[in-house]
This record gives sequence, structure tokens and C-alpha cells, in this order.
Amino acid sequence: MSEQQKLERMLAQGKISRREFLTRMSALGLVAALPSLMSDSAFAAKPKKGGHFRLGLGHGSTTDSLDPGTFENAYSQTMGYGLRNNLTEVNADNQLIGELAESWEASPDAKTWTFKLRRGVEFHNGKIMDASDVVASVQHHRGEDSKSAAKAILESIVDLKADGKNTVEFSLKEGNADFPYIMSDYHIVVMPAKDGNVDWKSGVGTGAFALQSYEPGVSIKMKRNPNYWKQGRGHFDSAEMITIADVAARTNALTTGEVDAIDRLDIKTLHLLKRNKNINIIESSGNAHYTFAMLTDIAPFDNNHVRLALKWGLDREALLQTILRGHGYLGNDHPIGRANPYLAKDLPQRNLDPDKAKFHLKKAGLSKLTVDLSAADAAFGGAVDAAVLYKEHAAKANITINVVREPNDGYWSNVWLKKPWCAVYWGGRPTEDWMFSTAYAAGAPWNDSHWKHDRFNELLVLARAELDEAKRRAMYHEMQLICRDEGGVCVPLFNNYVEGLSKKVGHGKIAGNWTMDGLKALERWWFV
Repeated sequence: MSEQQKLERMLAQGKISRREFLTRMSALGLVAALPSLMSDSAFAAKPKKGGHFRLGLGHGSTTDSLDPGTFENAYSQTMGYGLRNNLTEVNADNQLIGELAESWEASPDAKTWTFKLRRGVEFHNGKIMDASDVVASVQHHRGEDSKSAAKAILESIVDLKADGKNTVEFSLKEGNADFPYIMSDYHIVVMPAKDGNVDWKSGVGTGAFALQSYEPGVSIKMKRNPNYWKQGRGHFDSAEMITIADVAARTNALTTGEVDAIDRLDIKTLHLLKRNKNINIIESSGNAHYTFAMLTDIAPFDNNHVRLALKWGLDREALLQTILRGHGYLGNDHPIGRANPYLAKDLPQRNLDPDKAKFHLKKAGLSKLTVDLSAADAAFGGAVDAAVLYKEHAAKANITINVVREPNDGYWSNVWLKKPWCAVYWGGRPTEDWMFSTAYAAGAPWNDSHWKHDRFNELLVLARAELDEAKRRAMYHEMQLICRDEGGVCVPLFNNYVEGLSKKVGHGKIAGNWTMDGLKALERWWFV
């Protein structure tokens, strides 16, 4: 982190005054950078404590729970980060920093990782966090009967143990240079242990907020943790998250002052919202993307020529302009985005080509194709409209798509991973290995295409342990190519995060690794 970035961060957190900021920037010869910085309201006001923060989110389902292994949407993920902490976290500069871990180190082969814990951190119930809590929290996802979505990304762990109260050692079956990133995953939060198991039902954690009440699919209420260990975080006295699935209702709640911030703005009406002098629009770009996932073990999606026909039957540019109004960029049928270090930028961009789609249909022994596509705006904003547009595009290639409009409530439990072809939203991951291991590795619980490719899975293991950057880059390039040409997922778009805030809400630099400031809005924001 540069000295300028450190100063900006300290100013945003209220650790230095504006006068001190100006003085130290001037001493560094960085005065020229000041106007653009100070014009941003993110840095214009010092954080202060107090107030009741109300957050309206387009996610949230009656099937949600406080078990972090079940977290599958931005509502539960934001909730989880509000209540609990991880060993590590990704900051607003997309850098990995310690959270409950104050330091970590690896063996030369990256097979053994040792984490030193912060001392004196309290859970909401007064218990002091120690290594036994970390071990039990990780083991919660690794059990033989575990249904946790994090189980796949933890499979490389062969052993973990506490070395005293403040040290945890992980032993891996193969080297993993990205392992500390995995510890920032929103599933792998630390919870209090008792007799080797964790207490997830109470919602107790070490986070900035303690649970007051929770009604899945409706709302959660929290109060500030008076003993929160993290300096410059956790400003609100209390916070409330409300599920408002309908984007019009969500936007109206913001404009009328019923909530203080919302996610997933309606891009089509964004120009109208920008006229409201009481609203700030924040936008960030990263690895979030929209997909149409096909179950490759169910006909006709078990035929790769059918999958290719569907990929060539979509006008991505039209979706970018119609659904996102340009607030994003084109996808190329793999999940690696611009914020990933090994994006294969030289792969030819795929777009609508009816002749190529017909060619692959013919290769599949078909002259035409009829398939169902399940969609709901719970998948992503504009998902139903995107499916209808897809239907129009594919018709040019003799493909008939029946758009099945699914209910928003329960979409992630009743449609995703169950229906043969459906619209899906992915928040992306900061590393290639993390993304591929979560959603494309054979047998991964969130492999939403049930895809299995021997060469891909071989490369996944090899690249994970490869410390030579050039060799690693070549492996990830090949994996993206395999995904694009043989995978079961159509990836048409990478979306920007576009969110609305009341002007009374202050914030620092907005993170782009997840929605809602890296899912950390609850602890990072404040009232001006």
C-alpha cells in the first residue's frame, strides 16, 4: 500500500483530521491529488458514532439461516460479515489483510500455513476468541455430512490444529499459494466453540454488531457491539437489513427515506434517480457476473454441441446495452474477470452468430432445438428481461427458448442447482483458483452445471501449487479456454455494482470485490 493510500484510508476511518491529511500529503508532494480526492463525499466527512442504519436488499429468502455454510446470497453474506469476522479480509484496495489473524506464514512448499491470532478479541457473549474457536469453525464446513458450500474450497486441508491459544496450523495435501485468501470467504467466519462444535444458531460472533432478532426473508435487527475490537469500524448504534425483492419498491423505499441504502438499482431508471439531490449513486467494477447455467448431466445439455449452439445464439452486446445500459462489460463464457490477475485477455470474444449456432446444432444431430430457461429477478436484476431477449436472439438459429418465470422467493433453493437451465448471479472471487474450485471443480457443491472435465480438474490442482507465475498464467489461460469451449455455463456479462445511498451516509473508498462495499457496509459506513 502506498503512503498516499495509507493516508486516504486513515482519513476515511477518522484516524487523522483533514488538516493533518493536508499537511502530510503536502509533505509528500501530493497536493495535486487532493481536489479529486476531497470532492468525493467518501472522504469529505469524519466518521462519527450513532444512528440506526436501514439497508434494503434485493436478496433474502425464507430458506436463509444463520448457518454460514448455507450463505448463498448478498443478504446472508452481508449479515454474516456484520455479525462475525474471518481470519483475513480483502480491503478496498483489493489487498488481503489480517482480520482475526494478525499474521500468517507458509512453509516453502506452501503446504503448511501458520496463523497467529489477535489476542483479547471478545465474542458477543463475552467469551475470548482463541484457536479452538477457529479450528471448530473451519471443521464445521469439513465434516463428512457437511452440506456447506465451503466444503469444496477446504478439501485440500488434511489437518488443522491449535498450537496453544493463539496459533492455528493448517496442513494441506498440496501447496496453495492462495490459501490465505480462502480464509476471507464469507462462509468461513469464526464462531464460538463448545465441546468441539460451533454455536451458529445464536448468531454470536466477534463482529461489529450483535443479533437482536432475525426473520429469514423479511428482516434482521442488530445492535452495535460495544467491545468491537477493530478500530475505526462499527459506527452505527444499530442496524436493520430488510428484504425488498421488487426493485421499484426498493427504490421507492430509498427515495421516501424508509431505508438509508439499497443495492441492485434499476439501471433503466438510473438517470431519474440521479436527479434526486438527496441520493448518492456509487458504482464499482470487479468480477461479479451473470450466467445461464445448464446441467450437463441432463439432456440435451449433456451434448457440448448443444451448449455451444446456445452460447453462439446470444447477442451479448445487446444484453450489455439493454440490461446493464453499459454498466458492465462482456463475458466470454468463463468466470474470470478484469480484477483477477490471470485473465486470458487474448481469447476471441464470442457473440451472436446464428450460422455457427446452426452448425453446432447440426453436429448434435439436430435441425432445431426447444429448451426451457428458468429465470427470476432474484437471480439478478433484469434476469427475466434478459431471458426474453435471449429467446429472441436464439430464434435466429432455429432455437426455441421457453422462458419459465420462477417466483423470487425460494429461487436459490428451489430453482438454482435443480432446474436444467437457469439464470444465475455470481459475485466472483478474487483469485482464479477460488472461483474455479467453488463453481467448476468436479463434485463441488456449487458446481451449478454438474460439469466434469478431466483436463480442467488436473490443471486446477497443478496451478494451485505452481509458484512459477508464467507457468501458472499458462495453466489458467488453458482453463479459461476449456471453460469457454466445453463448459456448461454461458457467461454473457460482468456487471458493475450500482447502489444507492442517502446523502447522510458516509463511507470511505468503496471496495469492488463484492457488492455493498465488499459486503462490509454495516461495519465500514457511518452517518455524516
